[in-house]
Amino acid sequence: MPLKEVSSSHSIFSALERNIQSFLLIAGPCVIESESQTIEIARTLKTITERLGLPLLFKASFDKANRSSITSYRGVGIEEGLGILEKVKGHLQLPVTTDVHETWQVERVSPVVDVIQIPAFLCRQTDLLQAAARSGKPVNVKKGQFLAPEDMRHVVAKMVAEGAQTVFVTERGTTFGYHNLVVDMRSLAIMKALGLRVIFDATHAVQRPGSLDGRTGGDRAMVPVLARAAVAVGIDGLFLETHPDPDRAPSDGPNMLPLDQVEKLLVELLEIHRVRLRYAR
Repeated sequence: MPLKEVSSSHSIFSALERNIQSFLLIAGPCVIESESQTIEIARTLKTITERLGLPLLFKASFDKANRSSITSYRGVGIEEGLGILEKVKGHLQLPVTTDVHETWQVERVSPVVDVIQIPAFLCRQTDLLQAAARSGKPVNVKKGQFLAPEDMRHVVAKMVAEGAQTVFVTERGTTFGYHNLVVDMRSLAIMKALGLRVIFDATHAVQRPGSLDGRTGGDRAMVPVLARAAVAVGIDGLFLETHPDPDRAPSDGPNMLPLDQVEKLLVELLEIHRVRLRYAR
């Protein structure tokens, strides 16, 4: 199947196709810390996005297998984590996503989630991509920090060959020397030209990997700056990690957006999105 024939008919995107005045928001905490906190974050995001008319895909990781240090917090594990995501999905009627790191996890995760996420470091792991494609679920693949945007066509082709119907890709910055990332906004247009649904990850893009002596740093003040630029270029969705108190978060705190700042940013981004649509006609 040519890349331009990859379907976007999944229900998560159907709302976008009925209302092009909005974009998909993928948002949630970096990692599941507790059931109560996860549900509260999800409830807050649902309230905000319903008020703004934004489709929401809730994201939280049950395990962070790529932490900088052996002492870093990884999460609650697959059993407890999937149970919490099931409650978010059932109690709040929200679609959910989480990332997988190994092929065996796909079978466990796919009955629960609406979208399977492939982490950036694993975007070239053929067996993992194929297993995700065979699940029948939509797959979101984060572009590796080491890949050119045009090379994502090979990543997607691996999944299309296994029958994947709904694939979208996420830009999250490119390695720029040690402990730094840079976002080339051209990559959004390049991947769009491949016929792909493109998401922009505004929070991981401001990371400073491994810069805090075994921990990843970041500059969350730059999240709105990059998000505004990406929406102005034109994207299908925005990825944001958020937390009620990022400075106390056990994972990715320096680059997560405080939960109480999410709505203000989304209001700004929706206005930029609508202006772009008006001038794109």
